[in-house]
Amino acid sequence: MQQTSIKTNSYVIKDTDLFMSSSSEKSRVYDLRLRDLPIEEKPREKLLSHGPSTLSLAELVAVVLNVGTKTEDVLSMSRRIVKEYGLSALSSQVEPQSLSEDLNIPIGKACQIIACSEIGRRLYKKNDIGLAVIRTAKDTYEYLRDMHSLPKEQLRGVYLDTHNRVIHDEVISIGTINTNIVHPREVFRPALEYGAVAVVLAHNHPSGIVIPSTADIEITKQLVQAGKIIGIHVLDHVVITRDGFQSIEVDY
Repeated sequence: MQQTSIKTNSYVIKDTDLFMSSSSEKSRVYDLRLRDLPIEEKPREKLLSHGPSTLSLAELVAVVLNVGTKTEDVLSMSRRIVKEYGLSALSSQVEPQSLSEDLNIPIGKACQIIACSEIGRRLYKKNDIGLAVIRTAKDTYEYLRDMHSLPKEQLRGVYLDTHNRVIHDEVISIGTINTNIVHPREVFRPALEYGAVAVVLAHNHPSGIVIPSTADIEITKQLVQAGKIIGIHVLDHVVITRDGFQSIEVDY
């Protein structure tokens, strides 16, 4: 595995008085739709016969959504949602409008997914011992495992408490990272909302090229400076690919 991280030291969160509480066309593969499946293989019937543990994540999403749209079968839609958004991002999203626009799905279906995720969060309350700890770029790479193979570029924020424990993570933007779609308010709003003192940024390169672009570096510098003003530390910005990762070297 190519792990060409520039940073080797652990992240250090300092005290602050300011914090306030397509490429070339691929050969087409026919994707089985719900109506093509035998009755016993359809998600709802599988759940009834064999229990929820036998269903894939896409099948579970299909049960939640129930029906598709005129242009997309519910199982095809569910597979696309899981593939394009990723498990961790999907479960942490709280904005129906954003989810609807990012995935091109009806707002009602976005609400269904988010409501289901919120039920899960409330029923499964993590205690302090169970929280993930992010201290290095490698920790970030391992924590964001679902980003390794995403087909679209995605910017994520991982928000930490004073002990480097993850208290929240979410998708900040989807698409090529540039100043038009990445604004400091979108990066730091969750930190203020969830009481985080630091954030680790990460985005994936579907191309497999782990070297950060000039735009990646410039945006990171801007966000680091913005974080200093409001007292929230931008500890790192990690570029993620299927086979490796690299920290963007910035004067933190």
